[in-house]
Amino acid sequence: MSKQTILITGASSGIGAELARQHANKDAHLIITGRSAERLAKVADAAAALGAQVTAKTIDVADRMAMATWLAEIDKENPIDLVYANAGIADGVRRRAYEPEEVSRALFDINLYGVMNTIYPLLPCMQSRGRGQIAIISSLAGYGAVASTPGYSGSKAAVRIWGESMRFGVERLGIGMTVVCPGFIKTPMTNGNRFPMPFLLNLHQAVRVIRKGVAANRRRVAFPWPLACLTWFLHALHPAWSESLLRRTLPKMSEGTRLTD
Repeated sequence: MSKQTILITGASSGIGAELARQHANKDAHLIITGRSAERLAKVADAAAALGAQVTAKTIDVADRMAMATWLAEIDKENPIDLVYANAGIADGVRRRAYEPEEVSRALFDINLYGVMNTIYPLLPCMQSRGRGQIAIISSLAGYGAVASTPGYSGSKAAVRIWGESMRFGVERLGIGMTVVCPGFIKTPMTNGNRFPMPFLLNLHQAVRVIRKGVAANRRRVAFPWPLACLTWFLHALHPAWSESLLRRTLPKMSEGTRLTD
């Protein structure tokens, strides 16, 4: 039996690191990327200790050409079966009139274009084989406008709509595509938050939900369901009502989180 080759971006911490741990076994070849070489090495060692074959590389997912070159080389030697386009960053909420341009651009470069840079080089390869599975990590924040986080909510909304639209075409090629929209998960990204995080999930539980939904090739995996329903309802309201509710959250969410991955 051949090994399943799994690519995970943003694997040096959080969801990506836990995905690597949960997929690690003797029948898996994990290809993991991240921005921190030190943290990525620790994840690679942990996965290897569980029996997985591991290939680790620090690379910037926002670098389109570097990603295309590297992924072409990797897939030629080890055809990729499953992709988790997980790399992402979140901007810390601060008291300010508007989000600085450099922050918004950085968020879109990683959260949206980083996903595209991961997926587009692999689509022709998967098409030629007539199989493959792709998971895109978005967020419940991508359901609509979120007070004081335009770059984050905007980039996550863009990648959600892009991924769900792409699914219609790629499924005819034998390729599955699932968009994952988590709520609050206890990770390094949320550890600095100083505002209430309803229905906060532990990392292990959240990744189990993600893996189950991706394995079933669901169109969208949005969880936890109470927060997903609440978020959907909020943004289904008339804009005047939803905007009023969102404005009330701004003071509570301005207590200094930070830009992180």
